[in-house]
Amino acid sequence: MPSLPSAPSQPPLLGRSQAELMHWVEQQGQPAYRGRQLHQWLYQKGARSLEEITVFPKQWRAELATLNLGRSELYHRAASPDGTVKFLLKLQDGQIIETVGIPTEKRLTVCVSSQVGCPMACDFCATGKGGFSRNLATHEIVDQVLTVQEDFQQRVSHIVFMGMGEPLLNLEAVLAAIGCFNQDLGIGQRSMTISTVGIPGQIRRLAAQQLQITLAVSLHASNQALRERLIPSARHYPIAALLEECRDYVGQTGRRVTFEYIVLSELNDGPEHAAELGQLLRGFQSHINLIPYNPIQEVEFKRPNRQRLQAFMQALKEQHLAVSVRQTRGLDRDAACGQLRASVLPQ
Repeated sequence: MPSLPSAPSQPPLLGRSQAELMHWVEQQGQPAYRGRQLHQWLYQKGARSLEEITVFPKQWRAELATLNLGRSELYHRAASPDGTVKFLLKLQDGQIIETVGIPTEKRLTVCVSSQVGCPMACDFCATGKGGFSRNLATHEIVDQVLTVQEDFQQRVSHIVFMGMGEPLLNLEAVLAAIGCFNQDLGIGQRSMTISTVGIPGQIRRLAAQQLQITLAVSLHASNQALRERLIPSARHYPIAALLEECRDYVGQTGRRVTFEYIVLSELNDGPEHAAELGQLLRGFQSHINLIPYNPIQEVEFKRPNRQRLQAFMQALKEQHLAVSVRQTRGLDRDAACGQLRASVLPQ
């Protein structure tokens, strides 16, 4: 698979570790402790420019007035009655991405994007319908979490790479962002999830990192023919090969795999599909997360009603599979799973 274009190679300060920031300030002729101050202002105070960092000498701030810290611009904000907030962020090259803040009583989750658009073109997903522009740089991923944290005035506790893009096609920047979230923002790896449709060889690369994150694989079908209909890239990655790589992941990391399954009424939610999933996943250390389809304009898939969804879940349980249903959040603001397209809804 050809390599994908990335953001500019010269990284801003955001995304760098405390040690890297200390080294940078020393290169500017400043004492090392300024690096610790810079780290605090970037990650705890959310500074957007060096001018805001008032503990720095005024003359030095003036000299570096045009320095790029790596923060994006808030282009649009849309709040749902359920508390979910969708943010459209304008990057320095003018590209627009989406990130979503999802609050509950005890946690604040950020659904982050890893690419501008997505090259996977899944038939049920708005992001894939919009095409692909480029990978996000590490600082552009980290900025999304800081933006949500500032808006909610609440510490982010969980991160899911389930926004725009395929994370395993931008693995280097995603891994760097995970390191930053963990070490610089203090978010535990067990509170992070990477969602992927599956890229040959990349799950094994992820396993080699020995992270404590959750791997969520977008399966969405119980057989190869149906999966190819829904996910074009599946033609190059048969279910058997994908599951073999997932089994290797479990063996290498000791972490179970979550299989995400978009439930499309009367298409992939029949008793026969439950039986096929039982055959595929029997003996697998896994969990199935059912996601009721969230409508988009381009296709006419049907969202299952409550009775049909419950019947399918029961059929899976009868196959001795661990299964749950994901609660839909932000549906009315096109902020739910599969609806992100970096567009502004009419008010």
